[in-house]
Order: sequence, then C-alpha cells, then structure tokens
Amino acid sequence: MARPMRRVVTGHNAQGKSIFLTDGPSSHVLELEAVPGLALTDLWVTDRAPAGGNVGTADPAARPVVLEPPSRGTIFRVVDFPPERPGGTPPDRKKLFGAMGADHAMDPSAARHPAMHKTSTVDYALVVDGEIWALMDEGERLLRAGDCLIQRGTNHAWSNRSDRPCRVAFVLVSAEPV
Repeated sequence: MARPMRRVVTGHNAQGKSIFLTDGPSSHVLELEAVPGLALTDLWVTDRAPAGGNVGTADPAARPVVLEPPSRGTIFRVVDFPPERPGGTPPDRKKLFGAMGADHAMDPSAARHPAMHKTSTVDYALVVDGEIWALMDEGERLLRAGDCLIQRGTNHAWSNRSDRPCRVAFVLVSAEPV
C-alpha cells in the first residue's frame, strides 16, 4: 500500500478571499502490480499553460493516473520506488507501462534497465526521502534526499539499489518531442 501523501489545496471563497479547500492525503494513487511497492500519487494536474485551475472547487487530479501530463499541461506527483532485488525477476514491462497508459514510452531494447522509457516532457525531480540512481543511455548518477534532477525528454529509468523505499516528487511539464 502506498504511503499517504498529504496535499493542502488553496482556493477562493465567494467573496474572493483565499481559503484552504482541502487538507488530507491525495486519493489519486496508482499502485503498479508489476512492481509491488511502486506507487504514483498525483497531487495536481493542469490541462494548459497558463493554467486555468485557480477558480472553483473541482479537483483536477480526479482522473485516471497516467505517466504523462495532458498536452500543454503539467502533473505534480510523488513516486514511491521500492528497493530493487538483485537477481530478482524483472517486471512485466508491458503490464507496467500499460497500467500507466504509456506503452509508447517504453524503450524497446530495455538494455540498461527494464523501466527505461522516454516521454515528451521536462521533469523536475526532487528526492524527498532515501536515495535513487538516475539512469541515462550513457551514465548514471546517485541522487539523495534534497538532490534534484531536470529530465529533458531523455530516455531514462530510476533504480533504487538501497534497502529502503525512496520517495521522489516530480513536476512533469508537457514538451515538444525531441
């Protein structure tokens, strides 16, 4: 079960004064059967820029959780990465990416890692807790809590080689394909 992520959302009342609309765990979670413990928690989604979501009380994250943001939109999410088991059975890639609506993003070779993929996004990643390896086609970097990575439409994967879960906060921004 995914670790709850508190989400505080502000808005405006009928008089135009700022208020808190919600304060509690986000219920917009996708737990992936192909990798037990891997969970995506969406915190906010926009459909365009400039974002039009600053009026009303509707929750724009109340939609299916998918890998990529809407065209010209964004997603603010947290991903919990479980530790990988050396020598363990790799996940069913079709099942993994299919559950996120992202069959098209899979690296067909998966030579470096079974979760290698490429999206038409700019991703801002901030390691919140734990540590994780960022894998590119060439090279890898260890990121620890407090470190950030800007992913610019590259083929990549994440590998948690530690013995405890890692939490990463992401802002995914729709971008032109590379």
